[in-house]
Amino acid sequence: MLTVHHLNNSRSQRVLWLLEELGAPYEVKRYERTKDLQAPRELKQVHTLGKSPIITDDERTVAETGAIVEYILAKHGDGRLMPPHGSDNYWQARHFLHYAEGSAMPPLFLTLVLQMIPDRAPFFAKPILKTSMEKVDELLVRPQMTLHIDHWERAIATTGWFAGPDISVADIMMSFPVEAAAQRFGYENHPRLRDFLVRIHERPAYRQALRRGGPYAYA
Repeated sequence: MLTVHHLNNSRSQRVLWLLEELGAPYEVKRYERTKDLQAPRELKQVHTLGKSPIITDDERTVAETGAIVEYILAKHGDGRLMPPHGSDNYWQARHFLHYAEGSAMPPLFLTLVLQMIPDRAPFFAKPILKTSMEKVDELLVRPQMTLHIDHWERAIATTGWFAGPDISVADIMMSFPVEAAAQRFGYENHPRLRDFLVRIHERPAYRQALRRGGPYAYA
């Protein structure tokens, strides 16, 4: 039986959603973040990196969201959630499958780090660090996020989905960056992304994944 080692408020929510869309059997083992928002030590007993998502399937352990998604599609997909092989939409889906973690998440993670640094500094250093981090955010992070968010808005302009006329693995992989950016930056000038979030959050499989995974701040 496939088991998802699921950390609350994490990227592993996408793995649960994918499995629900495919109707594949699985179990969930839940883990809670520590007070400093890190994964608990118990996850290192599953994989040496100690980070979620991780899946175990009998004796096999797979880490990293993209690899997990490809594994699940290979085992349970039967061609579903992936456009026809070799088509333009197929390669678009593969772009977003890897782009979601490789390019979209680093500036989002940096945004979180910049917010956390002043909070964890000694009292006397907080004002200086807060000003410095805000400057880094203004000069480095926000221009990058504008570039990426505009890319997302253009990508779904034709069909409302990231790779073709129907929902695909691209939409599942992009859900976390789009959700996280909505909270941190908003989509005042990006109506298609606002609509995208409404549509995925209404999907029965998405809602069932929330029930299986537990509280999820980004939805």
